[in-house]
Amino acid sequence: MKRREFITLVGGAAAWPVVARGQQQAERMRRIGVLLPAAADDTEFQARVGAFLQALALLGWTIGRNVRIDTRWAGANAGEIRRHAAELAALAPDVILATGASTLGPMLQVTRTVPIVFPFASDPVGAGFVDSLARPGGNATGFVSFEFSLSAKWLELLKQTAPGVTRAAVLRDAVVPSGIGQFGVIQAVAPSLRVEVNPINMRRDAGEIERAIAAFAGSPNGGLILTASATAQLHGDLVIALAARHKLPAVYFYRHLVTAGGLMSYGSDFINHYRLAAGYVDRILKGEKPADLPVQAPTKYELAINLGTAKALGLTIPPTLLARADEVIE
Repeated sequence: MKRREFITLVGGAAAWPVVARGQQQAERMRRIGVLLPAAADDTEFQARVGAFLQALALLGWTIGRNVRIDTRWAGANAGEIRRHAAELAALAPDVILATGASTLGPMLQVTRTVPIVFPFASDPVGAGFVDSLARPGGNATGFVSFEFSLSAKWLELLKQTAPGVTRAAVLRDAVVPSGIGQFGVIQAVAPSLRVEVNPINMRRDAGEIERAIAAFAGSPNGGLILTASATAQLHGDLVIALAARHKLPAVYFYRHLVTAGGLMSYGSDFINHYRLAAGYVDRILKGEKPADLPVQAPTKYELAINLGTAKALGLTIPPTLLARADEVIE
């Protein structure tokens, strides 16, 4: 054998294990747990999960080839959420996607070692999920859904759209810190807009919400604000129906509620939050630690307006608002 052929052969043979190891590492199956506070037929959450999976695919993660996804649709039932959280933790996945405080809290109760990424949470520092936005410090990181100062904008929009409003019922979840915080901001700005605000504490009982809104609607010049929370999403359709029944202009945080018939929303693009969460999941799968990935705040909020609902309420949307809107539903 010639010397050159021998060197080539030995060199190639030495590279084989390296190549093989690289292929094995690239194709090693990783595991992602997904915990959702919604039913499996919830179209809004289906769209969010679809955006998450699409973003993962663009980052090189293919289901069945190098990643496995274990999804749990827990609905809004706290007991079911806790049960599914324990199931996912027992699977020891490489990372878990947990949506909002209703799933993030139970997930952190069952594991402080498995990395967790949250697409959104209202107040992760106040709730004790992370040490700070800049340095989360534990096994969870992700994205906040909004800053509390945004809450003032809902009342401003309500007043711009329906100048005759002098009373606003603020539907909130008083059990979570963010519910109290959002109402506090709205309450602080209310005197400058000459609006009296009244809290309606939302719970699981739909009948209680219905009675409270009916009582509020008994006096004139009223409007509604549905603040951000898992409970708000649970009762969103009910609030839309009650607002229509009692002819109350209402402002929402979630854009999909405007698509469903609500008057107006101003809030985050949650589909994009799930795309961003996929980026953090990718970085964790590649070796980064949640403690070192800062919790990020939204850089843009979207305004959506339903002109059909406005017409039904006898309202004319100011041209300045229409010009600013990111989505206008005819």
